[in-house]
Amino acid sequence: MITINATHQIFAPAALVSQALLDHPQLDRFFDAKFKLMKTQDVGELKGGKGAIRQVTLGRIVFEEEIISANNEHICYRIIGNKPVSDHQGDIQLTSIGKDSEATQIDYVIRFNGPKWLPSFLLAFFVERDINKAMTKLAEHFS
Repeated sequence: MITINATHQIFAPAALVSQALLDHPQLDRFFDAKFKLMKTQDVGELKGGKGAIRQVTLGRIVFEEEIISANNEHICYRIIGNKPVSDHQGDIQLTSIGKDSEATQIDYVIRFNGPKWLPSFLLAFFVERDINKAMTKLAEHFS
């Protein structure tokens, strides 16, 4: 099992950061992939939240992710199926910081199994690099 841990601070309230991360069609502002909303959130959930399914296109690789749960403090999602990786789950914890909660600490944890033919250390390197780059772009979005 590969585990990626990334921590970043964003100068924006947690609710705004959560909204940005659940705006699926606009996620290409931060991530080096294209996103298409395939199914909207369940009734009564945050926009883009629980039940939403997005198609992710990363080069020639296409897969779907489902939002398992979402609120202004936590977003949990998983890849549907076993490609390009299996047993995938992403957890994004959003913690308000600062005296007026004007900033947010993001603790982003991703767990998955890679394909047998690809060395785990190499896959972990690329995923971690992409996540850190996306969090930097997210922070710049709010600056």
